[in-house]
Amino acid sequence: MSNVSNLTRNKTKVSRKVSRKVSQKVSRKVSQRMSKTTDSKPKPKRSSQGPFVIWHGMRLSRVFELLSKRPSLHWTHSGRILILPIMGIYNSFMAGVENLFYGRRVKEVQLKHPPIFILGFWRSGTTLLHNLMTSDPQFGYPNLYQTMFPTHFLLTEKVATALTGFIVPKSRPMDNMAVAWDVPQEDEVALCITTLISPYSVLAFPDDLDEYKPSLHIESLPEAKQNRWKAAFDLFVRKITVRSPKQIILKSPSHTYRIETLLKMYPEAKFVYIYRDPFDVFNSACHLRRTMIEENTLGKPIFKDVENDIITIYKQAFERYQADKSLIPEGHLHEVKYEDLAAEPVQEMNKIYEALNLENVEGMRTAVEPQVEKLKNYKKNHFEPDPHWAKEVYGQCRDTYNLYGYEPPLADLTEQSTASGS
Repeated sequence: MSNVSNLTRNKTKVSRKVSRKVSQKVSRKVSQRMSKTTDSKPKPKRSSQGPFVIWHGMRLSRVFELLSKRPSLHWTHSGRILILPIMGIYNSFMAGVENLFYGRRVKEVQLKHPPIFILGFWRSGTTLLHNLMTSDPQFGYPNLYQTMFPTHFLLTEKVATALTGFIVPKSRPMDNMAVAWDVPQEDEVALCITTLISPYSVLAFPDDLDEYKPSLHIESLPEAKQNRWKAAFDLFVRKITVRSPKQIILKSPSHTYRIETLLKMYPEAKFVYIYRDPFDVFNSACHLRRTMIEENTLGKPIFKDVENDIITIYKQAFERYQADKSLIPEGHLHEVKYEDLAAEPVQEMNKIYEALNLENVEGMRTAVEPQVEKLKNYKKNHFEPDPHWAKEVYGQCRDTYNLYGYEPPLADLTEQSTASGS
């Protein structure tokens, strides 16, 4: 009888253990399903930019100059590396042929209107503003092909874009902005390709953050480098003008640091400065840096101190702009808040046109109004707030928060700010 009793008790214990295990597995599955449901917020966009990298637009002499600086290289990107000299030879040859056909026209062309520069830190809404302003047919702009192949686009653009348009991705690798050879693009890409004096050199030297920073302030460079940069920029603007004599709108976040230089080159230039919530800018700029390094590096992707570096150059951009904007003549500068532009694009564009005394307001409205619904449905990247970096950004960029009236990124920072009396 005792043996039977013991056997019964053992069976009961085994049954309870099995029941607990089954219950735990079910609970875990339910928890996983619930977490998938609650974590359904969209992740930041990340996709390929296609077979071309920024270095494939360089002439052979610039390829050799780049390699002489010993950028980061790795066999996993052997395809990108091996095609460099081939593209360098192609670009050099086409540049020579273009000069034979267009050299005199480029040299003699005159700008009928001073350029309009869009300023603002990376991911502040400069692309949105550029797209809206250039949708007005009275303006010209550099497009993706022209900035990727700045040394010969006058000669090759029509044929090359027709043959290769299918390989261009539908959207940018870091967000959902549409891409094609003919979409507006920032001139900094062309300047990087033609001079290697550009913050985008970080894509080749991601482990050396000091390599790119002198390019942010042209006036502090040695005279030879200043002259190289200015000559390359002037040549590019002239070539865009040869392609279309319209007033040019140029967008490059790097120009936010270069107001002094731009005014020396184009004293009558006009400027639009766009700003955005600093923590939104920080998150998106970090994502941009990582994405563009992955898509353009010739070596292993290295993300050295990305967050701190973004905060540093963001503060520098804010301070440089605040110091230099007084150099801009009255009536030649307008500031716009990104959040207002995204919410009421027509209204904010009206303010820009009025402030800068731009003509063809009705033409602008006709071009912008059909885009309003699409802008409302645009899928932005979502970033989960990191409390550590929220505190760092708010602490180091307090002047920006105070000047533009943005709330701290986290509620407890609001309480701390109130308690400190700031």
